Amino acid sequence: MTTRRDVVIIGGGHNGLAAAAYLARAGLDVEVLERLDTVGGAAVSAQAFAGIDARLSRYSYLVSLLPQRIIDDLGLSIRLAPRRYSSYTPVPGGDGGLLVDNHDQAATDASFAAIGAKNDADAWRTFYDGTARLARTLFPTVTDPLLTRSEARAVLGDDALWDALIEQPVGRTIASTFTSDLVRGVAYTDALIGTFASNDDETLAANRCFLYHVIGGGTGDWNVPVGGMGAVTGELARAARLAGAALTTGAEVTALDGDRVVTYRVGDTEHRVAADRVLANASPRELNRLLAAGDAGGASTASRVHEPAAEGAQVKVNLLLTRLPRLKDARIDPEAAFGGTFHINELFTQLQAGYDAAAAGQIPDPIPAEIYCHSLTDPTILGPELQAAGAQTLTVFALHTPDRLLTADNNDRMRGELQAAVLASLNSVLAEPIESLLMTDADGAACVETKTTRDLEEALRLPGGNIFHGDLAWPWLDDDDAPVASTAAERWGVATGVDGVYLCGSGARRGGAVSAIGGHNAAMAVLDERSGA
Repeated sequence: MTTRRDVVIIGGGHNGLAAAAYLARAGLDVEVLERLDTVGGAAVSAQAFAGIDARLSRYSYLVSLLPQRIIDDLGLSIRLAPRRYSSYTPVPGGDGGLLVDNHDQAATDASFAAIGAKNDADAWRTFYDGTARLARTLFPTVTDPLLTRSEARAVLGDDALWDALIEQPVGRTIASTFTSDLVRGVAYTDALIGTFASNDDETLAANRCFLYHVIGGGTGDWNVPVGGMGAVTGELARAARLAGAALTTGAEVTALDGDRVVTYRVGDTEHRVAADRVLANASPRELNRLLAAGDAGGASTASRVHEPAAEGAQVKVNLLLTRLPRLKDARIDPEAAFGGTFHINELFTQLQAGYDAAAAGQIPDPIPAEIYCHSLTDPTILGPELQAAGAQTLTVFALHTPDRLLTADNNDRMRGELQAAVLASLNSVLAEPIESLLMTDADGAACVETKTTRDLEEALRLPGGNIFHGDLAWPWLDDDDAPVASTAAERWGVATGVDGVYLCGSGARRGGAVSAIGGHNAAMAVLDERSGA
């Protein structure tokens, strides 16, 4: 028997939940089908270590791109806590470092001077004044129908800034703006989170990654979700349920046919549900697999939905420590150093060397990485005893470890090698080995958890472990494409080319990161179509 809904959403990640909440609030009959036993996708909290009362944001961890508009529209009770410190970057092989303090310009200037980069302090302010202007003008557009490239440039109203950050490789702009190798590296890392690119990336994939990392919230700030990432998805799920959406977990979708009939299994039982509209909160690659299984459109189905290049390039390591480690630079308080983003071995030259090594099939040595300490800003993710004992979490996001280095056969071995490389890189800037501070779980194992790109693909169906479902696109239409963007789905950046089927996840234009923008925009496209807009 086939049931019927107005809208079926494939995938219960945060974008799917946002779309469900919007559409159910508009009176539509909506069902979300989630393969896992819980909703949330990559935006979840988990008790990662046996018997330890700590709920870590296992995959995604910081929030910048979630618009206040969506929080207000859906009545979400979400608290995003700012971090006083922007970043700390130890000088590799030295005992100093650069501490960027958002609340103390004089201290920040002194820190630039201490690493021999006095002149870069003014350049830093000028550069980030420019990204702030970019954020203030472009971020409000991400929850509206797409602008054209010319319109976005006109909205910014600064051709020199546009050319520097949009038209030419951003690594080239950074190299010409700063003189310090360390300062250049700190600035360029925003172009590499989830993107495998050289320092002079002619494809501009690094520029697109950089853009999304500096415009969030109209400020570019990355904040800590109080209660962990699961608190964000929990609120979205609550909003969807209160609006009347059905959230079905343990539902493995196996096919989608041309009549928008979704076939799925719960346990050993197969179900079919037909819908007026189907929203795919899954990658374009996964959507194509489902369409092919449903034979929607015949032999050409596999190529009907555009698949952007999709290769993840990161390894993530979660750690639970008895306390924060001491630094080689004894003048820096570890709580300040880990209070923002802690960069390790991310000199501009090290980033290029890491890219070159990985492109040649090797693990970079040292491996460039950055670290976040959730528990300093939000201790609520730790149980009372852990808080009282001074325990802290660290999340390490290592760059330039592309999926091409891994296979199904070598993943377990590579996970161990990558973990060892990450810990060695971290130890190179510490006054004591990080291993000596690791807590042990109820089974006596060290509290360290490593996720490779292959692990992400297996657990979350992220193609190649790509955290954005594929290379990011500009948050506007090319001028040549604008005249043919005639449908609501095209205007909102969620079209697939398959009638009545839309992307609502990270694979949608403007859909990357924990933002709910992809879900919002897919819902708006459906509502616009129903109203004849």
